[in-house]
Amino acid sequence: MSQLLPERRGRTGSWEPTTEVEQMTERMRRLLDQTFGGFGLEWAQSRGWTPAVDLEEAEDAYIVEAELPGVKREDVEVELLGNELSIAGECKERERKGAVRRQGRRTGRFEYRLSLPHDVKGDNVEASLSEGVLTVRVPKAERAQRRTIEVK
Repeated sequence: MSQLLPERRGRTGSWEPTTEVEQMTERMRRLLDQTFGGFGLEWAQSRGWTPAVDLEEAEDAYIVEAELPGVKREDVEVELLGNELSIAGECKERERKGAVRRQGRRTGRFEYRLSLPHDVKGDNVEASLSEGVLTVRVPKAERAQRRTIEVK
């Protein structure tokens, strides 16, 4: 397998699989672009990107944190349907005055869907965006909350 994908090490000296996936995606995009004359780029842009997300289970709620650097509050949509949480929106590219020599920051549409493990209370969901991190707190339903039962 290492013959197909050379192992690269990041600054920390450890293998970084996300870097490998990003590089492979870029190579595939270029291949599609060369093969289909621009169709590949349109296809990749229509799919958008997926933010990095953490899911934490607290006693009474699920807490979802999504990295959305440069995204404004009004450009984010958070929806809950049953136990499926959807985070979508757009990171708009800023207007530039000079020539862009390299672009590594993600822009365009993004979407993330997550099925939560248990029944949740959809009425009391809270979402906040601060310092580029969207935090969504989804309370658990009464029957899904953990209870300690006293043994008599």
